[in-house]
Amino acid sequence: MFMKGILLVNLGSPRSTSVPDVREYLDEFLMDEKVIDYRWFFRALLVQGIILNTRPAKSAEAYKTVWTDEGSPLIVITQKIQKKLQKLVDVPVEIGMRYAQPSIEAGIQKLVDQGVTEIVLFPLYPQYAMSTTETVIEKAEEVRKKKFPGIKINYVQPFYNREIYTDCLAESIREKLPENFDALQFSYHGVPERHIYKTDPTNTCNLNDCCSRENNPSHQFCYRHQCFDVTNSVIKKLGLPKEKVMVTFQSRLGKDKWMEPYTDETLETIGKKGIKNLAIVCPAFVSDCLETLEEISVEGKHQFEHGGGENFHYIPCLNDEDRWIDVVKTLCEEKLNEFYFV
Repeated sequence: MFMKGILLVNLGSPRSTSVPDVREYLDEFLMDEKVIDYRWFFRALLVQGIILNTRPAKSAEAYKTVWTDEGSPLIVITQKIQKKLQKLVDVPVEIGMRYAQPSIEAGIQKLVDQGVTEIVLFPLYPQYAMSTTETVIEKAEEVRKKKFPGIKINYVQPFYNREIYTDCLAESIREKLPENFDALQFSYHGVPERHIYKTDPTNTCNLNDCCSRENNPSHQFCYRHQCFDVTNSVIKKLGLPKEKVMVTFQSRLGKDKWMEPYTDETLETIGKKGIKNLAIVCPAFVSDCLETLEEISVEGKHQFEHGGGENFHYIPCLNDEDRWIDVVKTLCEEKLNEFYFV
């Protein structure tokens, strides 16, 4: 007898805002070769020899600005998604985080303890990237082979181009857009440019015109293309002119070349170019987290106002909106049904 279950996987968060907990989290996160893709020795030299000696204290202060009475916003929101989804499906639903706790292994174990033998694992990332979807699947497979060899896992694929998702995102943005705005900025989490090439098995991506082509073999692996695809789909649904929309990339780390244009540099300059009323949304995330609540809502607002902007309006992520839960349900049920045919 086979029993099915769902595991929702998000990025993760420190256990608390203490410097030791933040250091532990950053160590696991940044030592992932899918995040910082240097050879182990050089990665350890950078992360454990430099970054972990300076960054944890600063990051701990940033986490304190967004931490709630319930805990980390990312984990709290993921738990809310889990609870709402559980009411809509008749199979067990658990959560796991790629980094820290509750881990992917702990989430699988909870499902197994309930008798589950076939799991739909949903990485909660709309676009595909080496440092998001790919590392989640790789970690889950490592755990499955080592600890749960008899379990089957079916993965929900990136859903950036699914109509049900872009409809959901567009309606959420429409409801939250201020009445008067000069520009709508789509700020996506950045990745180093070399990651785009590394995740392209077709060797057809050149980071120039291929993202704008209607069809290119690299599109299913190209994070940059998928970001632009989401943006174009949403602005069409919103009926916005392209000249009123911009795409930027945030959260770069180190001195390597990351995807451009950069969000922070853009925010610092657009006020002087006449954009006084700005709305900004972060569609690389489905749940609000440090990168949206502090980096954009706080730091980004300061950068915009310091650069001559006047009214800054951050549009929250989908979080646990009912329409988004319906999308999660649909995408999970598609994969649950596939178990019948394998």
